[in-house]
Amino acid sequence: MASCSISNTLLRFSLLRLIPKPTSSSIPLFPSISRKDPSRFRLFSASMASEPKESPSNNPGLHSIPDEATKGYFMQQTMFRIKDPKVSLDFYSRVLGMSLLKRLDFPEMKFSLYFMGYEDTASAPSYGTERTVWTFSQKATIELTHNWGTESDPDFKGYHNGNSEPRGFGHIGITVDDTYKACERFEHLGVEFVKKPDDGKMKGIAFIKDPDGYWIEIFDLKTVGTL
Repeated sequence: MASCSISNTLLRFSLLRLIPKPTSSSIPLFPSISRKDPSRFRLFSASMASEPKESPSNNPGLHSIPDEATKGYFMQQTMFRIKDPKVSLDFYSRVLGMSLLKRLDFPEMKFSLYFMGYEDTASAPSYGTERTVWTFSQKATIELTHNWGTESDPDFKGYHNGNSEPRGFGHIGITVDDTYKACERFEHLGVEFVKKPDDGKMKGIAFIKDPDGYWIEIFDLKTVGTL
């Protein structure tokens, strides 16, 4: 038994001597993570870097080609409920420079709609259905909704602006020629600020409040180009 065990040991030792030692040219056990060939990682990283952040490959769920049925769609309005139209119309026209594009009254339901925007009303139809159609053909308007009586109701507590719990809606944005000059003017006019241009880490961008507390972001094209 002892001689058999010694023979087996010598045989295994001889076989081990026949196995070549690994060299620098040997194929690694895990070639995909070899330090000698990191090209796979470089190619993967390069393919990610070559795609813009807005591409569908970087945004799961995004469709790059809109459905043909949506060809005529565009963003037309954002609606704010307001307490007092006199105060809100003054703010959006005098402070922000918008025009009243159209007013619609609904006496039976006791509310009015005021459509504000930066379009030139001189080219708009003056009355009736044509004026309504023209208004709804403009992009990025604000629809101010006034439920009659809130302006004089002592128990009315105001509307939720979306920036306190539970958070939801955030803000609208207005492009100006120069953020700092615009904010100087807003300050002289007594506008309430959420953030002034030099507050916080994002410089050159401001947030103000409208009379109902809705947030409005203020920025210029020079500033947003550095983000």
